Amino acid sequence: MKSKLYMNPYLAGFLMGLVLLGTIYVTGRGLGASGAVKSVTLSAIEKIAPEHTNNTPYLKDYTESHPGGPLKDWLVFEVIGVIIGAFISGVLSGRVGLKLERGPNITNFTRIVAAIIGGLLFGLGSQLGRGCTSGSALSGMAVMSFGGIITMLAIFGSAYLFAYFFRKLWLK
Repeated sequence: MKSKLYMNPYLAGFLMGLVLLGTIYVTGRGLGASGAVKSVTLSAIEKIAPEHTNNTPYLKDYTESHPGGPLKDWLVFEVIGVIIGAFISGVLSGRVGLKLERGPNITNFTRIVAAIIGGLLFGLGSQLGRGCTSGSALSGMAVMSFGGIITMLAIFGSAYLFAYFFRKLWLK
């Protein structure tokens, strides 16, 4: 099956903005995926070490503030929907498959290790910043939050800075 063209990025951005505004209107808060990861992680901790959960104020407050358990948080269902939607989109556009994308000057092992380290740093940063890029930057900017604007500038600024140093791994 031949791959189709991607959606127009301006249309995709406009539609994403509508989804974001709808989410703020319906739920009173914006989008974000790190809250779902936190809910799943805390549910696992609660099942594996319930005594630890009860003795740690942060964990106890979080689990008590989610009636029915942290997995009932709507953000968990949001992320499940994103995964299902991405898979359906990939099937419809003929882009489902396993492949490791990398530049000509990097090995598969280095690419995988770098991706894991980057993911761990991103997860740590999302918790220190009290939200992921979706929650902090996009949702923050949608409500004209100064912190959201600063977050977006920091994301793009650091991306340009790191791209300068790592571009030789991706270019011939």
